[in-house]
Amino acid sequence: MTHSTSRTVRDPLWQNVHLDAAAAAVVDTPEFQRLRRVKQLGFAHLVYPGAVHNRFLHALGVYHLTGRAIDALERKGQLDRLDDLSRRTIPEIKLAALLHDVGHYAFSHAMEELEPEAIPGHHEEVADQFLESPGIRTALDEQGAGAVQRIGDLIRGRSQHPLQGLVSGSLDLDKIDYLRRDSLFCGVPYGAVDVDRLLDSLTLARQSESDALEVAVSEKGISALESLMFAKYQMFRNVYWHHAVRSATVAFRRLVEGSLEAGLLVRNDLAGPTDEELLNLLAARMAEGEAPAILRTLLTALVDRRLPKRTVELLGDELPEGIADWLPHRRDLVRRVEDRLAEDQGLEPGYVFLDYPANPRMLELRLLLVRRRGEVIRLTSEGEAGLIDLPRLGRSLHHTTRVLRVFALEPAGRWKPEPLLDLLASSEDVVERRLDAGEPIYTG
Repeated sequence: MTHSTSRTVRDPLWQNVHLDAAAAAVVDTPEFQRLRRVKQLGFAHLVYPGAVHNRFLHALGVYHLTGRAIDALERKGQLDRLDDLSRRTIPEIKLAALLHDVGHYAFSHAMEELEPEAIPGHHEEVADQFLESPGIRTALDEQGAGAVQRIGDLIRGRSQHPLQGLVSGSLDLDKIDYLRRDSLFCGVPYGAVDVDRLLDSLTLARQSESDALEVAVSEKGISALESLMFAKYQMFRNVYWHHAVRSATVAFRRLVEGSLEAGLLVRNDLAGPTDEELLNLLAARMAEGEAPAILRTLLTALVDRRLPKRTVELLGDELPEGIADWLPHRRDLVRRVEDRLAEDQGLEPGYVFLDYPANPRMLELRLLLVRRRGEVIRLTSEGEAGLIDLPRLGRSLHHTTRVLRVFALEPAGRWKPEPLLDLLASSEDVVERRLDAGEPIYTG
Protein backbone atom coordinates (compact mmCIF):
# COMPACT_ATOMS: atom_id res chain seq x y z
CA MET A 1 0.00 0.00 0.00
CA THR A 2 1.14 3.53 -0.82
CA HIS A 3 1.18 5.54 2.37
CA SER A 4 -0.86 8.73 2.19
CA THR A 5 0.34 11.95 3.73
CA SER A 6 -1.64 14.64 5.44
CA ARG A 7 -3.28 17.22 3.20
CA THR A 8 -5.76 20.07 3.18
CA VAL A 9 -9.03 19.89 1.23
CA ARG A 10 -10.93 23.04 0.29
CA ASP A 11 -14.56 22.82 1.41
CA PRO A 12 -17.22 25.38 0.41
CA LEU A 13 -18.74 25.28 3.90
CA TRP A 14 -15.85 25.04 6.37
CA GLN A 15 -13.12 26.30 3.98
CA ASN A 16 -10.03 24.30 4.93
CA VAL A 17 -10.45 20.69 6.09
CA HIS A 18 -7.12 19.28 7.30
CA LEU A 19 -6.81 15.52 6.81
CA ASP A 20 -4.20 13.67 8.82
CA ALA A 21 -2.35 10.79 7.18
CA ALA A 22 -4.81 8.16 8.45
CA ALA A 23 -7.82 10.09 7.17
CA ALA A 24 -6.12 10.77 3.84
CA ALA A 25 -5.47 7.04 3.42
CA VAL A 26 -9.19 6.33 3.95
CA VAL A 27 -10.27 9.10 1.58
CA ASP A 28 -8.04 7.66 -1.16
CA THR A 29 -9.84 4.28 -1.16
CA PRO A 30 -12.35 3.45 -3.93
CA GLU A 31 -15.01 2.71 -1.31
CA PHE A 32 -14.80 6.24 0.08
CA GLN A 33 -14.50 7.86 -3.35
CA ARG A 34 -17.82 6.16 -4.18
CA LEU A 35 -19.49 8.74 -1.92
CA ARG A 36 -18.76 11.43 -4.53
CA ARG A 37 -21.52 9.82 -6.61
CA VAL A 38 -24.18 9.52 -3.89
CA LYS A 39 -26.18 12.71 -3.50
CA GLN A 40 -26.57 13.96 0.03
CA LEU A 41 -30.26 14.79 -0.35
CA GLY A 42 -31.63 12.10 -2.61
CA PHE A 43 -34.19 13.77 -4.86
CA ALA A 44 -34.08 17.28 -3.39
CA HIS A 45 -32.15 18.47 -6.46
CA LEU A 46 -35.40 18.11 -8.44
CA VAL A 47 -36.74 21.01 -6.36
CA TYR A 48 -33.53 22.83 -5.39
CA PRO A 49 -31.18 22.48 -8.39
CA GLY A 50 -28.13 23.36 -6.31
CA ALA A 51 -28.67 20.36 -4.03
CA VAL A 52 -26.28 18.13 -5.96
CA HIS A 53 -23.73 17.99 -3.16
CA ASN A 54 -22.70 14.53 -2.10
CA ARG A 55 -21.96 12.28 0.85
CA PHE A 56 -18.22 12.70 0.21
CA LEU A 57 -18.33 16.41 1.08
CA HIS A 58 -20.57 15.77 4.07
CA ALA A 59 -18.21 13.11 5.44
CA LEU A 60 -15.28 15.53 5.23
CA GLY A 61 -17.36 18.12 7.06
CA VAL A 62 -18.27 15.79 9.92
CA TYR A 63 -14.61 14.77 10.23
CA HIS A 64 -13.70 18.46 10.43
CA LEU A 65 -16.29 19.26 13.11
CA THR A 66 -15.28 16.22 15.14
CA GLY A 67 -11.70 17.43 15.14
CA ARG A 68 -12.83 20.85 16.31
CA ALA A 69 -14.92 19.29 19.11
CA ILE A 70 -12.00 17.16 20.29
CA ASP A 71 -9.72 20.22 20.24
CA ALA A 72 -12.27 22.16 22.31
CA LEU A 73 -12.41 19.37 24.90
CA GLU A 74 -8.61 19.21 24.94
CA ARG A 75 -8.27 22.94 25.59
CA LYS A 76 -10.59 22.60 28.58
CA GLY A 77 -8.55 19.70 29.98
CA GLN A 78 -11.55 17.38 29.64
CA LEU A 79 -9.63 14.68 27.77
CA ASP A 80 -7.35 14.25 30.79
CA ARG A 81 -10.33 12.61 32.50
CA LEU A 82 -10.29 9.69 30.03
CA ASP A 83 -8.74 6.32 30.84
CA ASP A 84 -5.62 5.27 28.94
CA LEU A 85 -7.43 3.15 26.33
CA SER A 86 -10.00 5.86 25.57
CA ARG A 87 -7.23 8.42 25.29
CA ARG A 88 -5.18 6.26 22.91
CA THR A 89 -8.15 5.60 20.64
CA ILE A 90 -9.24 9.23 20.22
CA PRO A 91 -7.98 9.22 16.60
CA GLU A 92 -10.53 6.49 15.88
CA ILE A 93 -13.31 8.91 16.81
CA LYS A 94 -12.35 11.14 13.89
CA LEU A 95 -12.07 8.17 11.53
CA ALA A 96 -15.50 6.92 12.60
CA ALA A 97 -16.89 10.40 11.88
CA LEU A 98 -15.26 10.31 8.44
CA LEU A 99 -16.69 6.87 7.69
CA HIS A 100 -20.11 7.20 9.31
CA ASP A 101 -21.93 7.33 5.93
CA VAL A 102 -19.70 5.00 3.91
CA GLY A 103 -22.52 2.43 3.69
CA HIS A 104 -25.14 4.84 2.32
CA TYR A 105 -27.46 3.57 -0.39
CA ALA A 106 -28.13 5.28 -3.69
CA PHE A 107 -30.32 8.36 -3.17
CA SER A 108 -29.44 8.33 0.51
CA HIS A 109 -32.35 7.85 2.92
CA ALA A 110 -34.98 7.16 0.25
CA MET A 111 -33.95 3.50 0.11
CA GLU A 112 -34.40 3.09 3.87
CA GLU A 113 -38.11 3.79 3.53
CA LEU A 114 -38.56 0.31 2.12
CA GLU A 115 -39.56 -2.49 4.45
CA PRO A 116 -36.55 -3.63 6.51
CA GLU A 117 -36.52 -7.12 4.97
CA ALA A 118 -36.28 -5.61 1.47
CA ILE A 119 -32.85 -4.07 2.03
CA PRO A 120 -29.57 -5.47 3.40
CA GLY A 121 -29.87 -3.26 6.50
CA HIS A 122 -29.63 0.32 7.73
CA HIS A 123 -26.76 2.21 6.11
CA GLU A 124 -24.84 2.15 9.39
CA GLU A 125 -25.03 -1.67 9.31
CA VAL A 126 -24.13 -1.83 5.61
CA ALA A 127 -21.04 0.17 6.51
CA ASP A 128 -19.55 -3.05 7.90
CA GLN A 129 -19.05 -4.54 4.44
CA PHE A 130 -17.19 -1.41 3.35
CA LEU A 131 -15.04 -1.38 6.49
CA GLU A 132 -14.01 -4.94 5.64
CA SER A 133 -13.09 -4.05 2.06
CA PRO A 134 -9.35 -4.44 1.35
CA GLY A 135 -8.70 -0.71 0.88
CA ILE A 136 -10.40 0.61 4.00
CA ARG A 137 -9.37 -2.31 6.19
CA THR A 138 -5.71 -1.81 5.24
CA ALA A 139 -5.98 1.89 6.06
CA LEU A 140 -7.65 1.23 9.41
CA ASP A 141 -5.32 -1.60 10.41
CA GLU A 142 -2.65 1.07 10.77
CA GLN A 143 -4.52 2.13 13.93
CA GLY A 144 -3.76 -1.17 15.61
CA ALA A 145 -5.51 -4.44 16.39
CA GLY A 146 -9.27 -4.21 16.74
CA ALA A 147 -9.55 -0.76 15.14
CA VAL A 148 -12.02 -1.90 12.46
CA GLN A 149 -14.35 -3.37 15.09
CA ARG A 150 -14.08 -0.34 17.37
CA ILE A 151 -14.76 2.08 14.52
CA GLY A 152 -17.73 -0.02 13.38
CA ASP A 153 -19.14 0.09 16.92
CA LEU A 154 -18.79 3.87 16.97
CA ILE A 155 -20.64 4.20 13.66
CA ARG A 156 -23.49 1.99 14.91
CA GLY A 157 -23.69 3.83 18.24
CA ARG A 158 -22.64 0.76 20.24
CA SER A 159 -19.28 1.90 21.56
CA GLN A 160 -18.55 2.50 25.24
CA HIS A 161 -16.05 5.22 24.37
CA PRO A 162 -16.85 8.44 26.27
CA LEU A 163 -16.74 10.39 22.99
CA GLN A 164 -19.33 8.15 21.29
CA GLY A 165 -21.80 11.05 21.36
CA LEU A 166 -19.71 13.03 18.88
CA VAL A 167 -20.31 10.34 16.24
CA SER A 168 -23.77 9.02 17.02
CA GLY A 169 -26.25 10.42 19.53
CA SER A 170 -28.52 13.37 20.17
CA LEU A 171 -25.68 15.79 19.59
CA ASP A 172 -23.72 13.96 16.92
CA LEU A 173 -21.91 16.40 14.69
CA ASP A 174 -23.41 14.79 11.61
CA LYS A 175 -26.57 16.84 12.22
CA ILE A 176 -24.73 20.15 12.43
CA ASP A 177 -22.87 19.58 9.17
CA TYR A 178 -25.84 18.38 7.14
CA LEU A 179 -28.06 21.25 8.30
CA ARG A 180 -25.49 23.89 7.46
CA ARG A 181 -24.39 22.18 4.23
CA ASP A 182 -27.88 21.38 2.96
CA SER A 183 -29.09 24.94 3.50
CA LEU A 184 -26.01 26.28 1.67
CA PHE A 185 -26.47 24.12 -1.41
CA CYS A 186 -30.25 24.45 -1.48
CA GLY A 187 -29.93 28.22 -1.28
CA VAL A 188 -32.27 28.55 1.70
CA PRO A 189 -31.73 30.42 4.99
CA TYR A 190 -33.15 27.73 7.26
CA GLY A 191 -30.11 25.77 8.48
CA ALA A 192 -28.59 28.34 10.83
CA VAL A 193 -26.89 26.70 13.83
CA ASP A 194 -24.70 28.51 16.36
CA VAL A 195 -21.83 26.09 15.78
CA ASP A 196 -19.15 28.00 17.67
CA ARG A 197 -21.23 28.36 20.82
CA LEU A 198 -22.35 24.74 20.71
CA LEU A 199 -18.80 23.43 20.36
CA ASP A 200 -17.61 25.80 23.08
CA SER A 201 -20.26 24.42 25.43
CA LEU A 202 -19.11 20.79 25.05
CA THR A 203 -17.81 19.02 28.09
CA LEU A 204 -17.65 15.53 29.62
CA ALA A 205 -19.88 14.57 32.51
CA ARG A 206 -21.52 11.67 34.29
CA GLN A 207 -25.01 11.78 35.77
CA SER A 208 -23.91 9.95 38.90
CA GLU A 209 -20.66 8.65 40.33
CA SER A 210 -21.47 5.14 39.13
CA ASP A 211 -22.15 6.23 35.53
CA ALA A 212 -19.61 6.42 32.72
CA LEU A 213 -18.32 9.68 31.30
CA GLU A 214 -20.11 10.92 28.18
CA VAL A 215 -20.37 13.99 26.00
CA ALA A 216 -22.47 16.74 27.57
CA VAL A 217 -23.20 20.43 27.12
CA SER A 218 -22.96 23.19 29.66
CA GLU A 219 -25.99 25.35 30.31
CA LYS A 220 -24.59 28.14 28.16
CA GLY A 221 -25.17 25.85 25.18
CA ILE A 222 -28.96 25.87 25.59
CA SER A 223 -29.45 28.66 23.06
CA ALA A 224 -27.29 26.75 20.57
CA LEU A 225 -29.41 23.63 21.13
CA GLU A 226 -32.46 25.76 20.36
CA SER A 227 -30.90 26.90 17.10
CA LEU A 228 -30.15 23.27 16.22
CA MET A 229 -33.72 22.18 16.87
CA PHE A 230 -35.31 25.02 14.93
CA ALA A 231 -32.89 24.49 12.04
CA LYS A 232 -33.97 20.85 11.82
CA TYR A 233 -37.62 21.84 11.99
CA GLN A 234 -37.29 24.39 9.21
CA MET A 235 -35.23 22.09 6.97
CA PHE A 236 -37.64 19.19 7.33
CA ARG A 237 -40.63 21.44 6.72
CA ASN A 238 -39.19 23.30 3.73
CA VAL A 239 -36.64 20.95 2.15
CA TYR A 240 -36.54 17.33 3.30
CA TRP A 241 -40.34 16.93 3.33
CA HIS A 242 -41.12 19.38 0.52
CA HIS A 243 -44.07 17.98 -1.42
CA ALA A 244 -42.12 17.45 -4.67
CA VAL A 245 -39.23 15.79 -2.80
CA ARG A 246 -41.72 13.46 -1.14
CA SER A 247 -43.42 12.82 -4.50
CA ALA A 248 -40.13 11.69 -6.07
CA THR A 249 -39.23 9.67 -2.98
CA VAL A 250 -42.47 7.66 -2.90
CA ALA A 251 -42.23 7.04 -6.66
CA PHE A 252 -38.67 5.77 -6.20
CA ARG A 253 -39.75 3.58 -3.30
CA ARG A 254 -42.48 2.01 -5.43
CA LEU A 255 -40.04 1.57 -8.33
CA VAL A 256 -37.56 -0.35 -6.17
CA GLU A 257 -40.30 -2.41 -4.50
CA GLY A 258 -41.75 -3.36 -7.86
CA SER A 259 -38.34 -4.14 -9.32
CA LEU A 260 -37.58 -6.50 -6.44
CA GLU A 261 -40.94 -8.24 -6.90
CA ALA A 262 -40.43 -8.55 -10.67
CA GLY A 263 -36.93 -9.98 -10.25
CA LEU A 264 -35.24 -7.01 -11.94
CA LEU A 265 -33.34 -6.49 -8.71
CA VAL A 266 -32.34 -8.72 -5.84
CA ARG A 267 -31.77 -7.54 -2.30
CA ASN A 268 -27.98 -7.53 -2.55
CA ASP A 269 -28.11 -5.32 -5.65
CA LEU A 270 -29.08 -2.38 -3.43
CA ALA A 271 -25.90 -2.08 -1.34
CA GLY A 272 -23.10 -0.61 -3.41
CA PRO A 273 -24.47 1.14 -6.51
CA THR A 274 -24.35 4.91 -6.68
CA ASP A 275 -27.34 6.99 -7.77
CA GLU A 276 -26.72 6.79 -11.49
CA GLU A 277 -25.45 3.22 -11.32
CA LEU A 278 -28.73 2.04 -9.81
CA LEU A 279 -30.88 3.85 -12.38
CA ASN A 280 -28.66 2.55 -15.20
CA LEU A 281 -28.86 -0.98 -13.80
CA LEU A 282 -32.64 -0.79 -13.78
CA ALA A 283 -32.77 0.61 -17.31
CA ALA A 284 -30.43 -2.13 -18.57
CA ARG A 285 -32.44 -4.93 -16.99
CA MET A 286 -35.70 -3.51 -18.31
CA ALA A 287 -34.13 -3.45 -21.77
CA GLU A 288 -33.11 -7.11 -21.47
CA GLY A 289 -36.67 -8.42 -21.27
CA GLU A 290 -40.21 -7.87 -20.16
CA ALA A 291 -40.88 -5.54 -17.26
CA PRO A 292 -44.20 -4.32 -15.85
CA ALA A 293 -45.27 -1.14 -17.62
CA ILE A 294 -45.63 0.72 -14.32
CA LEU A 295 -41.93 0.25 -13.60
CA ARG A 296 -40.95 1.76 -16.93
CA THR A 297 -43.35 4.63 -16.23
CA LEU A 298 -41.87 5.28 -12.78
CA LEU A 299 -38.28 5.17 -14.02
CA THR A 300 -39.08 7.63 -16.80
CA ALA A 301 -40.97 9.88 -14.38
CA LEU A 302 -37.92 10.15 -12.12
CA VAL A 303 -35.41 10.66 -14.92
CA ASP A 304 -37.52 13.27 -16.74
CA ARG A 305 -39.00 14.87 -13.61
CA ARG A 306 -42.59 14.08 -14.44
CA LEU A 307 -43.52 13.50 -10.83
CA PRO A 308 -46.81 12.37 -9.29
CA LYS A 309 -49.06 15.30 -8.36
CA ARG A 310 -50.81 16.04 -5.10
CA THR A 311 -54.48 15.07 -4.97
CA VAL A 312 -54.89 15.35 -1.18
CA GLU A 313 -52.81 17.35 1.30
CA LEU A 314 -53.62 17.55 5.01
CA LEU A 315 -51.50 19.33 7.60
CA GLY A 316 -50.81 17.81 10.99
CA ASP A 317 -53.29 20.13 12.70
CA GLU A 318 -56.02 18.97 10.31
CA LEU A 319 -55.58 15.34 11.31
CA PRO A 320 -57.08 13.58 14.31
CA GLU A 321 -54.63 12.56 17.03
CA GLY A 322 -53.20 9.09 16.46
CA ILE A 323 -54.55 8.78 12.93
CA ALA A 324 -53.31 5.80 10.91
CA ASP A 325 -50.80 4.61 13.47
CA TRP A 326 -50.27 1.62 11.13
CA LEU A 327 -48.89 3.78 8.31
CA PRO A 328 -45.22 3.83 9.39
CA HIS A 329 -44.88 0.08 10.01
CA ARG A 330 -47.33 -1.64 7.64
CA ARG A 331 -45.88 -0.96 4.23
CA ASP A 332 -47.66 -4.04 2.88
CA LEU A 333 -51.01 -2.63 3.97
CA VAL A 334 -50.18 0.81 2.59
CA ARG A 335 -49.44 -0.79 -0.80
CA ARG A 336 -52.86 -2.46 -0.81
CA VAL A 337 -54.55 0.82 0.14
CA GLU A 338 -52.69 2.66 -2.62
CA ASP A 339 -53.76 0.16 -5.26
CA ARG A 340 -57.38 0.15 -4.08
CA LEU A 341 -57.39 3.96 -4.20
CA ALA A 342 -56.10 3.74 -7.76
CA GLU A 343 -58.82 1.25 -8.66
CA ASP A 344 -61.51 3.46 -7.11
CA GLN A 345 -60.28 6.35 -9.29
CA GLY A 346 -60.03 4.30 -12.47
CA LEU A 347 -56.22 4.31 -12.45
CA GLU A 348 -53.71 1.52 -12.92
CA PRO A 349 -52.14 -0.20 -9.87
CA GLY A 350 -49.01 1.65 -8.84
CA TYR A 351 -50.33 5.04 -9.96
CA VAL A 352 -51.35 6.26 -6.47
CA PHE A 353 -49.08 6.91 -3.50
CA LEU A 354 -50.00 7.54 0.13
CA ASP A 355 -47.38 9.48 2.08
CA TYR A 356 -47.19 10.38 5.76
CA PRO A 357 -43.47 10.56 6.58
CA ALA A 358 -42.45 9.52 10.05
CA ASN A 359 -39.29 10.41 11.90
CA PRO A 360 -40.30 10.76 15.54
CA ARG A 361 -36.69 11.10 16.67
CA MET A 362 -35.75 13.91 14.29
CA LEU A 363 -36.18 16.56 17.03
CA GLU A 364 -35.38 14.33 19.97
CA LEU A 365 -32.91 15.32 22.64
CA ARG A 366 -31.33 12.90 25.05
CA LEU A 367 -28.07 14.22 26.40
CA LEU A 368 -26.50 15.40 29.62
CA LEU A 369 -26.71 19.05 30.62
CA VAL A 370 -24.37 20.55 33.20
CA ARG A 371 -26.18 23.30 35.11
CA ARG A 372 -24.33 26.39 36.27
CA ARG A 373 -24.43 25.12 39.86
CA GLY A 374 -22.68 21.94 38.76
CA GLU A 375 -25.79 19.76 38.82
CA VAL A 376 -25.86 17.21 35.97
CA ILE A 377 -29.24 16.32 34.49
CA ARG A 378 -30.37 14.51 31.37
CA LEU A 379 -32.60 16.26 28.86
CA THR A 380 -35.22 13.72 27.86
CA SER A 381 -38.78 13.58 26.63
CA GLU A 382 -39.82 14.81 30.07
CA GLY A 383 -38.15 18.22 29.68
CA GLU A 384 -36.59 20.17 32.54
CA ALA A 385 -38.19 22.73 34.84
CA GLY A 386 -36.73 26.21 34.55
CA LEU A 387 -35.46 25.67 31.01
CA ILE A 388 -37.18 25.87 27.66
CA ASP A 389 -38.94 22.57 27.28
CA LEU A 390 -36.99 21.41 24.25
CA PRO A 391 -38.32 17.83 24.19
CA ARG A 392 -41.98 18.87 24.38
CA LEU A 393 -41.32 21.57 21.79
CA GLY A 394 -39.69 18.95 19.60
CA ARG A 395 -42.81 16.75 19.67
CA SER A 396 -44.99 19.73 18.78
CA LEU A 397 -42.77 20.77 15.89
CA HIS A 398 -42.65 17.19 14.59
CA HIS A 399 -46.46 17.08 14.58
CA THR A 400 -46.78 20.30 12.61
CA THR A 401 -44.06 19.32 10.15
CA ARG A 402 -45.72 16.08 9.04
CA VAL A 403 -48.15 16.38 6.15
CA LEU A 404 -50.37 13.58 4.89
CA ARG A 405 -50.49 13.53 1.10
CA VAL A 406 -51.88 11.42 -1.67
CA PHE A 407 -50.06 11.62 -4.99
CA ALA A 408 -51.19 10.27 -8.36
CA LEU A 409 -49.42 9.94 -11.68
CA GLU A 410 -52.59 10.88 -13.54
CA PRO A 411 -54.69 12.91 -11.11
CA ALA A 412 -58.13 14.12 -11.97
CA GLY A 413 -57.86 17.30 -9.95
CA ARG A 414 -58.05 17.43 -6.17
CA TRP A 415 -59.81 14.70 -4.21
CA LYS A 416 -62.10 15.29 -1.28
CA PRO A 417 -60.20 14.43 1.92
CA GLU A 418 -63.17 13.19 4.00
CA PRO A 419 -63.34 9.61 2.63
CA LEU A 420 -59.62 9.27 3.15
CA LEU A 421 -59.82 10.54 6.72
CA ASP A 422 -62.57 8.04 7.44
CA LEU A 423 -60.31 5.24 6.18
CA LEU A 424 -57.23 6.39 8.07
CA ALA A 425 -59.16 6.75 11.30
CA SER A 426 -59.81 3.00 11.17
CA SER A 427 -57.62 0.37 12.76
CA GLU A 428 -55.45 -1.75 10.54
CA ASP A 429 -57.74 -4.75 11.18
CA VAL A 430 -60.74 -2.80 9.90
CA VAL A 431 -58.79 -1.58 6.86
CA GLU A 432 -57.70 -5.13 6.05
CA ARG A 433 -61.27 -6.42 6.34
CA ARG A 434 -62.54 -3.74 3.96
CA LEU A 435 -59.81 -4.55 1.48
CA ASP A 436 -60.39 -8.30 1.75
CA ALA A 437 -64.11 -7.77 1.15
CA GLY A 438 -63.38 -5.84 -2.04
CA GLU A 439 -65.09 -2.70 -0.73
CA PRO A 440 -64.30 0.65 -2.34
CA ILE A 441 -62.32 2.71 0.13
CA TYR A 442 -62.64 6.06 -1.57
CA THR A 443 -66.06 7.16 -2.76
CA GLY A 444 -65.57 10.90 -3.02
